[in-house]
Amino acid sequence: MQQGTSASLEASRPSDSPRTPWLVRYFNIERRGSTLRTELLAGLATFLAGMYIIVVNPAILSDAGIPFSAALSATVMISFMSSLAMGLYARNPILVAPGMGMNALFTYTLVQGAGLPWQTALGCVFWSGVMFAVLAMFNVRKAIIEAIPDSLRFAITCGIGLFITFIGFKNAGFVVANPATLVSLGDLDPALITFFLGMMATAIFTILRLNGALILGIAFTTLVALPMGRLWGDEIVVQWNGLASLPDFSAVMQVDVWGALKVAYLPFIFVMLFTNFFDSLSCFLALAESADLKDADGNPRNLKRSMTVDAFASMIAAPLGTSAAQTFIESGAGVAQGGRTGLVAVVIGLLFLPFLFLSPLLSLVPAVATAPALVMVGLFMMAPVRQIEWEKFDQAFPAFLAIILMPLTYSITLGIAFGFLSFVIIKLCTGRLEAIRPAMWVTALLSAVMLVTTQ
Repeated sequence: MQQGTSASLEASRPSDSPRTPWLVRYFNIERRGSTLRTELLAGLATFLAGMYIIVVNPAILSDAGIPFSAALSATVMISFMSSLAMGLYARNPILVAPGMGMNALFTYTLVQGAGLPWQTALGCVFWSGVMFAVLAMFNVRKAIIEAIPDSLRFAITCGIGLFITFIGFKNAGFVVANPATLVSLGDLDPALITFFLGMMATAIFTILRLNGALILGIAFTTLVALPMGRLWGDEIVVQWNGLASLPDFSAVMQVDVWGALKVAYLPFIFVMLFTNFFDSLSCFLALAESADLKDADGNPRNLKRSMTVDAFASMIAAPLGTSAAQTFIESGAGVAQGGRTGLVAVVIGLLFLPFLFLSPLLSLVPAVATAPALVMVGLFMMAPVRQIEWEKFDQAFPAFLAIILMPLTYSITLGIAFGFLSFVIIKLCTGRLEAIRPAMWVTALLSAVMLVTTQ
């Protein structure tokens, strides 16, 4: 009872009171309807949901020729610096780290597909970040946001939710590839059983409104994996691979900035810009809708500062030796935990830093343990689906395409591109040109160019 009483007193205390901790005042924690404890837990939840990038990003970049250890150090450094900037400057509860789509584009399209040296490909990353920064500093983002109809904004949130849920199922082996049906249920093995138990436990913790429900779910699943992995399933073994290893900065400043400025490389720079810009924008829109992180005008809070951080994170990533950093949709784990301020991002950044030396400890949390949290985040992000006007088919069809194509194409960008294109085509062919704002015309055209140049 005393704990609940103290929490009530803390919530009722004005955020500018001299007795209020300076962290609470700086981040306006109480005014955002949160508490210091909630923000710390939310930061931990997001870190646990997104920490896989520390080892997954280097695994992908090593296919491009970047040494694994160098890519790992670069991943930790950019995640630490950019998340810290997002928290202190933009004051939003958002993780910024090397994006999964961007690293795949870097490795399998630019390096392996087009034959660019990885140093030159990093140059393309740098110039796409420069262009992103220019867009972020002007009102381009505001014009684009105002041009996107509400139905598509809601659809982007829902589509990303389904995409995140699909990633959770895939990471857990709950959904696997099937040559006959494309996808199917995985084998009923110890890994799948562990995931299912963890998913149900996380759902029950959430329904019971337990504080730190997602973290409890991750911890529960990890504990279940201990005996499961040791007795029956090697793929979910919680391993001890040592305590520490030294960082590797051999890829730092290996970027070929001027070699990337060739006409033949401009399409690659554009595709990176398009993907990064709209992935970031869509993530901001989705998180703003799902957690009401909006300003007085109904737009995502501190959007200009957030996009600026994202843009400069992309620029800095290249000299550090990794593909572009961007907003992580796994930030929804912390938002779902109740995180509402930049303190969440500061906590995330600080949690990344020790893994410059402690990366072997990541093996203690198997991928199957974070998968249930991703599934629950997808559930939370489906809430705006009821706000789409499904009876108006000129609004519903583009929204439906955006929602369904994100998980089916395994690409947030493709879902957005087809949603924008279909909206413009439908309005054009039905004589409703007044519904298409100038920025929407430009966005649809860029979507078409992106689809042509990447297929």
